[in-house]
Amino acid sequence: MTRKGNRVFGIVGLGNFGRTVATELQRFGNHVIGIDISEKRVSALAETISQAMIVDASDDAALREAGLDQCDMALVAMGANLESSILASINLKLIGVPEVWAKATTRTHHRILSRLGVDRVIHPEVEMGQHIAQVLHNPLVRDYVSLGNGYHVVNFRIPESLEGQRLSDLPHGEKFNLRCIGVMRGTDFIAQDGSDCALQCDDLVLLLGKRDDLRSFAASL
Repeated sequence: MTRKGNRVFGIVGLGNFGRTVATELQRFGNHVIGIDISEKRVSALAETISQAMIVDASDDAALREAGLDQCDMALVAMGANLESSILASINLKLIGVPEVWAKATTRTHHRILSRLGVDRVIHPEVEMGQHIAQVLHNPLVRDYVSLGNGYHVVNFRIPESLEGQRLSDLPHGEKFNLRCIGVMRGTDFIAQDGSDCALQCDDLVLLLGKRDDLRSFAASL
């Protein structure tokens, strides 16, 4: 079910992680149903998301009454209480939510959720930690996105030593087997692969490739 052309999301658990996801999904124009057993957490989001309710996710009837069965997708954002996380995931599947994601805090938690048929198990702290470490490791890497199958898109900041060089002069293609998606200068997209533009310090070059090739390229700069 969708409302006004947007998707309907259910967020189970409105701690720091769940609250952030719910708020951002709402900001993107979606209909968001957030539930928690804490009155304080629910009250904090009452004016921010479409619906914020005090609901016990271990009760499948209560989930239906709250409208979670009408969601296109649901996220179990609780991680500390293993039993609550498992019961919430089971019940969301039971009431027919088409796609269920869940947060896990340990490998055992991950295995249990996977065996329950959760569509995707996530580890926010671990994934963000890896992300930050990668950016800290190489100051020229401003950000990156994993595309799966070993491929990433990385924003490389052009250092002063490369200012004035042409995009076509960078050794990303033949030597490192990377594809240039484009170049950003501030908020402007100024070039794409094959363009013969002169690079400026602090331009962002968006490169697509495998992690080892991207790492080698970054080291060469």
